[in-house]
Amino acid sequence: MRKKNYFAGPSVLPIEVLEEMRDNIVDYEGNGLSIIEASHRGGMFEEMYDSCLSTFRELLNIPEDYDVYFLGGGATLQFTMIPTNFLVKGKVADYAKTGTWSNKACSDAQKLGDVNVFFDNKAENYTTLPDPKSVKPSDNSAYLYLCANETIGGIEWKDFPDTGDVPLIADMSSDILSRPVDVKKFGMIYGGVQKNLGPAGATFIIMRKDMLERRNPNLTAYMDYALHAKEKGLYNTPPVFSIWGVKLVLEWIKRNGGVEGMDKNADLKSGLIYSVIDSSDFWRSPVDKRYRSRMNIVFRLPSEELEAKFVKEASAEGMLGLKGHRSVGGLRASLYNALPYEDVVALKDFMKEFERKNG
Repeated sequence: MRKKNYFAGPSVLPIEVLEEMRDNIVDYEGNGLSIIEASHRGGMFEEMYDSCLSTFRELLNIPEDYDVYFLGGGATLQFTMIPTNFLVKGKVADYAKTGTWSNKACSDAQKLGDVNVFFDNKAENYTTLPDPKSVKPSDNSAYLYLCANETIGGIEWKDFPDTGDVPLIADMSSDILSRPVDVKKFGMIYGGVQKNLGPAGATFIIMRKDMLERRNPNLTAYMDYALHAKEKGLYNTPPVFSIWGVKLVLEWIKRNGGVEGMDKNADLKSGLIYSVIDSSDFWRSPVDKRYRSRMNIVFRLPSEELEAKFVKEASAEGMLGLKGHRSVGGLRASLYNALPYEDVVALKDFMKEFERKNG
């Protein structure tokens, strides 16, 4: 019996995608060898890769003046690559510190150049966000950076600042393709795919082409976005297995209503769990209601003992991944695009029964 998977990452994948990978892992579409042992120079890999990039563009409505490709190193490498490329001498980078992942990105940038922290919610344990309309970049800003959805803190930007001529850069690792996004508002969108898009290993890069004119030209090869853009992300051997998985997930999203369908499902699924949390004092959400994540729902019970009991009993029912991140404790349910609606209903029913027995 397949478990119900609420882990924050690596995340749940559509069962149809896993079955398709199983069926094609040895002999990829009748080619006589596996996609993961084929050359990444032309042939069946590049056909698969081009199809992946094309579907990505279609689903997110990415304009032609943006490059799209994949790199290795996870989102964490981008914490360094972004300031290395764009935080040039005489400029400052604006960062919002809204939780674990934006804080790590900011910390890395501060080691490489001048950083202005325009928002830091540490005093309130990163439970709220600024009004996007109030956010303005510095006069000499190279870019303004934010994390669209903090998986650990369960907080999500619902709208984004208008930064004018200053490029807006966003980490969308965990909410990519869960909602429509106006790509034209951003100089760059990136993310690790393992939270909401595919198997771990690849990082997607969506970058407006004119960003390359702003970069530091004196970089080593792998750190230079211009080289990767020129080579379509294929300067060195790409994370083939992960990219293949992303291609299949993108096709699954397309078959299931596209981004608009994922957006509607995210509302329905998160609404089920938040309705339980808001129904009594037994449950508590620490996050400002205006910015609650639909992807990662964090919540607390009256005691840590009850939380441990909840995780244990949920696990016995085949519900995995409900323990909060070790850095913050509590409970967390990740409701990514691929998590079936029925599994969210099952969690809602389990929560109500747990409250009946322990409330």
